[in-house]
Amino acid sequence: MNTFKIHENDNVAVLLTGDGEIPAGHKVAVCDIKKDTPVIKYGFPIGKAKTDIKKGEHVHCHNLYSDMKKLDGYEYTPDFKDLVKTESKTFMGFKRENGKVGIRNEVWIVPTVGCVNAIAKSIEDNSQQFKTDNINGIFSYSHPYGCSQLGGDQLNTQKLLCGLINHPNCAGVLVLSLGCENNNLGELKKVLGEWDEKRVRFLVCQDVEDEVQEGTRLVEELCQYADSFTRTECDASKLVIGLKCGGSDGFSGITANPLVGRISDKLISMGGSAILTEVPEMFGAETLLFDRCRTKGIFDNAVKLINDFKDYFASYGEPIDENPSPGNKAGGISTLADKALGCTQKAGSAPVEDVLQYGDPVKKNGLSLLQSPGNDLVAACALAGSGAHMVLFTTGRGTPFGCPVPTLKISSNSNLFKTKNKWIDFNAGQLLDGVDAEVCADDFFNLLLEVASGKKAKSESLDKRDLAIFKDGVTL
Repeated sequence: MNTFKIHENDNVAVLLTGDGEIPAGHKVAVCDIKKDTPVIKYGFPIGKAKTDIKKGEHVHCHNLYSDMKKLDGYEYTPDFKDLVKTESKTFMGFKRENGKVGIRNEVWIVPTVGCVNAIAKSIEDNSQQFKTDNINGIFSYSHPYGCSQLGGDQLNTQKLLCGLINHPNCAGVLVLSLGCENNNLGELKKVLGEWDEKRVRFLVCQDVEDEVQEGTRLVEELCQYADSFTRTECDASKLVIGLKCGGSDGFSGITANPLVGRISDKLISMGGSAILTEVPEMFGAETLLFDRCRTKGIFDNAVKLINDFKDYFASYGEPIDENPSPGNKAGGISTLADKALGCTQKAGSAPVEDVLQYGDPVKKNGLSLLQSPGNDLVAACALAGSGAHMVLFTTGRGTPFGCPVPTLKISSNSNLFKTKNKWIDFNAGQLLDGVDAEVCADDFFNLLLEVASGKKAKSESLDKRDLAIFKDGVTL
């Protein structure tokens, strides 16, 4: 069998090419495994054997079970090293008046409530005439929320929308309100805080006779402001990347996720920032992140991040260890620990500098953990809302989606790159063909800088720009 053993202590290996009965990306035993003893992958248990498993046998959901328990208590045992600082690179971005930098110069229309989505789209369509060479696009972002929400559920909506309003990829934004919604402008502004009147305009549709005409007029003014920005040389230390995976397979933890981990470390070593989310997909590998928390306070916040999400699952009567989707299982991922140990590799080896709640803006350079579910679009939008300039999205199955910021797709295997080339920006599957990991990382980092400098991600070329907000609460 053509297999790949990830860690010297593993008792399973990943099948690189299917043998007719066992698909590529799935696990096979490299030795006999007794019933109820741990199955080891990445050097850690991913579950236990349901039955005795013979050497060479397929190891998957039929003979492997998760033994993950709800763990409330963790001990802080720091084990990390600071990354060696490296010389920074540059990209061509847009310097904002508040000192931030954008990689796009767009004008956005952000509804406070789903009732005005169609109006926002009409304003977007009418405003295309104002686009100039310096403006990369004019886009409206529809969502179904903003009314009949209460408490923390409404706050989630407000924080995510405010994150978009303040995003440096957006040179100007029209905030569009109906007027009678729970999330009216008065309430939203309490969360928004200070804003620059040159780049943020507000419109209450119920207060004007022709809301599309008035909205179009305001966007024209915003476009005049946006047109004043041009690309200039910016330091890579200004970049914030979001780390995300979806539609994973058995190769994701061998190729695409470790590649993104190298990219995250490379950017952080230059003074930049990365955000890791998908909290349920940390279950089973959380202690690896806890040990990298720079301080006890950050560790305590990280523990709360994990336990709060486990409590969230429990409050709905859902198990905490049933995360892998049908696509994950078809690709060779058997348990949540199996997925988590591969997923968290996207965070490289940098120390954890901060823990963010949903909708919180990134505050510190380096690696931050962000509260969000694993759902692809919800998590990608959460990364954008917290300030990620782009999302690096690894996948073994493929997906065309995009969020409000450039969403680069990295395939875990070469076949996906070949068959879905219009979706995929970079092929990490080449690592299985003998390409040196550092060479591959350098090539991808150069692509990242090209995208930061204006090269379109495949998701942008497909005009995939969706907005999803984390929903957890009562709707009146």
